[in-house]
Amino acid sequence: MGVSILISSFLPTDGKVPALLRDWREDTMTFLRHDAPKILLVLVVAYALTRLIRAIASKTADLQIRKLTPGVRVQQVRTVAGVITSISVFVIFFVAALEVLSLLGLNLGPMLASAGIAGLAIGFGAQTLVKDFINGFFILLENQYDIGDNVRIAGVKGIVERMSLRQTVLRDEDGTIHMVPNSAIQIVSNATRDWSQLPLRITVAYSEPSDKIVKLLKEVGAEVRNDPDFADDIVSEIDVPGIDRVGHGEAEYLMLAKTRPNKQYRVSRELRRRIKECFEKNNVQAAGPGRIYVMDQGTGRVS
Repeated sequence: MGVSILISSFLPTDGKVPALLRDWREDTMTFLRHDAPKILLVLVVAYALTRLIRAIASKTADLQIRKLTPGVRVQQVRTVAGVITSISVFVIFFVAALEVLSLLGLNLGPMLASAGIAGLAIGFGAQTLVKDFINGFFILLENQYDIGDNVRIAGVKGIVERMSLRQTVLRDEDGTIHMVPNSAIQIVSNATRDWSQLPLRITVAYSEPSDKIVKLLKEVGAEVRNDPDFADDIVSEIDVPGIDRVGHGEAEYLMLAKTRPNKQYRVSRELRRRIKECFEKNNVQAAGPGRIYVMDQGTGRVS
């Protein structure tokens, strides 16, 4: 009884209640006839577009992964596909939300102005983080380096162990881990892209005939190139251009070998071992140690 009295105290007593209810009913029916189908259409189209984009991104990523060697760049391809999908879904739902709000008759001007100011403040406060993600995205998209590559970035050299949109993790020769923010990467030097070149310099005595040394080095290179244990690691014939430097009673010869990524160290050790054995077998004189001249202060003679 008390509740009925309280409600009736707020309702008009001059017969306007039926008219008010009638206006609400007319507005509701107008909304259901005209605006509700449009809102439903916007939501359905947005949902369909997101499903389509997710399907296209997933199929494209699967096709790219099938073309790759197992374990190579799978993480990067999936990361790029996920980033593109997330950005696309956000844009679609943001536009759909604006369309729905406009159909509901809301004024979007103040809302967009507030969103712009908030976005500007966040951008100033997280400039480095945003730059990390942008640089990381383009590193992955352009395939500047892969996991397992030997690279030099931000003044640090090492093997890439992990990479994400925010940072790259390297391990150097000493086993030290370096975590490099992607925003600090300006120049990428990749020593293991497609193939690596091994420049090997061999020093012998100056008196050794040049033709003899070049011939022996070419024979050693051919042996390693045709060895089944190393044939897959070497991508072209080993070249011996000739003498690279002369001086101090010695001559330095250059040997060039193109190998598969990260295989140059294994090949170089085998080349050095066989060159040593070949020189010992053919009595090739090694370069002598440097001489030290000592001046005798009393007699002025050099000994």
